[in-house]
Amino acid sequence: MNRNQVLPQVQLSADPSALKKVDFCAPQSYRGAGFLTISDMPRLAEEASAINPGDGFDWQMETHFEDSPGSESRQILELGLKGRLQLVCQRCLQDCTVDLDEKRRFVLLATEAEADDYPMEDEEQEPLVASQHFNLLETIEDEVLLSLPLIPKHPEGFCEPHASVFGLEDEGEVVDERENPFNILKNMKKNS
Repeated sequence: MNRNQVLPQVQLSADPSALKKVDFCAPQSYRGAGFLTISDMPRLAEEASAINPGDGFDWQMETHFEDSPGSESRQILELGLKGRLQLVCQRCLQDCTVDLDEKRRFVLLATEAEADDYPMEDEEQEPLVASQHFNLLETIEDEVLLSLPLIPKHPEGFCEPHASVFGLEDEGEVVDERENPFNILKNMKKNS
């Protein structure tokens, strides 16, 4: 591609079904923004403990070509995500609102082999394989899932630990005391 060439910019539709087939192999750049509900992303919906009105993610994206030293220009995809969903707090086992505000940068490459060879040390951008039927909706959902906390919790002091979280028993129940396994081995050794 000629570095002085001006490429047409295509405005993406905000309709989730239109995001399933974006032609990143065409000589053009893209721009788009919209809102995706939790139900637009089925794998994310499985993670949600509840779906409240207004839960979902605003997304915005833009592609452009950037010169790369020693090779052809590379297409860059910049993706911004901002939104919220409900997860189960692992401290109190109640619904917990998780807010996310993420920015990601990807380099679009022609083949899987190029993506595999892409330097892992490059923390600024990740490789993606461009295609004529690129599923941008799936990529957005992947990035939201990767951004979720491993252990969702309310802020410190907001909730009390649920009794089952730490193995605490109700006051009226008898606690089953198990014998220390090392004592069992010690007693076996004495008897032999």
